[in-house]
Amino acid sequence: MSPLQRSLPLALAFAHLRRRRSQNIITVLGIAIGVMVLTTALSLTNGFSRALIEATLRAVPQLALQAYGGDARRDPSLEARLRQDPEVRAYSAFLADKGLLTRPASDGRPAGVDFATLFGVEPAEAEVLDLPPEQARLLKGLRPGEVLLGAALAGNLGAFEGDRLRLLNSEQRRSELRLKGTFSTGNYLIDSGYAFVRIETLREISSRTLTGYHLRLAHADLAPEVGARLSVGTEFLPQPWQNFNATLIEQLALQKRVIGIVVFLIVIVAAFGIANVLLLTVFEKTPEIAILRAMGASRRAITATFVLEGFVLGAGGLLLGNALGLGLSYYFKLNPVRLPGDLYFITALPVDIQAADFLWVNAVSLTTTLLAALIPARRASGIQPARIIR
Repeated sequence: MSPLQRSLPLALAFAHLRRRRSQNIITVLGIAIGVMVLTTALSLTNGFSRALIEATLRAVPQLALQAYGGDARRDPSLEARLRQDPEVRAYSAFLADKGLLTRPASDGRPAGVDFATLFGVEPAEAEVLDLPPEQARLLKGLRPGEVLLGAALAGNLGAFEGDRLRLLNSEQRRSELRLKGTFSTGNYLIDSGYAFVRIETLREISSRTLTGYHLRLAHADLAPEVGARLSVGTEFLPQPWQNFNATLIEQLALQKRVIGIVVFLIVIVAAFGIANVLLLTVFEKTPEIAILRAMGASRRAITATFVLEGFVLGAGGLLLGNALGLGLSYYFKLNPVRLPGDLYFITALPVDIQAADFLWVNAVSLTTTLLAALIPARRASGIQPARIIR
C-alpha cells in the first residue's frame, strides 16, 4: 500500500466527522452515558458487596472448626497446632445454642420477647471478632451470668444495660442473665439475632460441652484451605466464612452480573447510533466513494475509513464516559447514599472503584462499537464504481 493510500482513510475519516458534528456529539454522549452508568453502578455494587461482607465478618469468625456430632471436648493437640500455624492470628472455643430471651415488664415498660442465637465464648473471642474497641472490651470482660446483645436485638426486647433477662434455651432449660451492653456490626440480621455469654454460663444449662473453635486468620480468603489443613485427623469439620455466607455471596455476584447486562444494553443502543451515523454517511457519500474506487482506492482503504470513524466516536465516548463515571463514583464515595439498615443490612452505600471493572467495560464497549462500524464499512467497500457513475 502506497503512502497516499495509507493516509487516505485518516483524511477521509476526519473530513466525514467534521461534516456531522451535531450527530457525532450526540453519538459520543450516548456512549459516554452508557459507560458512566455502567462503571458507576459496578462501583456501587462492589461497595455494597464489600460493606455487607465486612459487616458480616465483624461478628462472624473467618473460620469455624465444628464438632461432627455437635458436641466435643477440647482438643489439646489441635489447640497446639492452632497456636503454631502462621495463618491463625487468634482462636477461641465456643458453645452455640438457640434460645428465647424475655425481659419482664417493669417501670411502666411492657415485656419484651425475642429469639436469639447464643454463643458461649471465652475472653479470647474478642480477638477473633472484629468489633469496635469499646464493644470488644465488653465482650472480653463478660462475666458468668452476663450477656452481650446485638443492638437491634436489645431494641426489640426494649432492654437497657443492667436489665435482667430470662433465657429459655433449646433444651427447655432456664437461666437469668444481666445485660452487660450491646454491639453493632452494621448487618441488621446479626445485630437483631446474636447474643454472647460466657461459655460457662451456657454449659450450666446445656448437656453439651463444646461446639468447636472460632478462628481469625491472617488472610480471610484462605479460610477454606486453612480449614482443610487444620481439620485433618480431628473430629472437627471446617466451616469457612464463605460457607456460612454462600447464599449471600452468590446473590451479590448475580446482582453484579444482572446490573452489568442491563446497563450494558445502553452501550449497545449507542453502538447502533454509530452504525446509523456511518450508514447515513455512506448513503450521502456514495458518489464520492465510487469516484475514489474508480481512481484506484482499494476496498481495504474504504473499509478502514469507516472503521476509523467508528473507532474515533467510540474512543471519544469511552474517554468521556470514564471521566464522568470516575467523577460520579467519587462523588458517591464522598457523599454515600443512606439506606434503611433494617431493609438493606447496612446504613450507607459505599463505593469500591476497581480498575478491572473499568478495563472490561472499556474493552467490551470498544469492541461493540467497532463491530457496529463494520456494517457500514462493508457496505461502503462493496460499492461498484461503474454502476454508480453510470
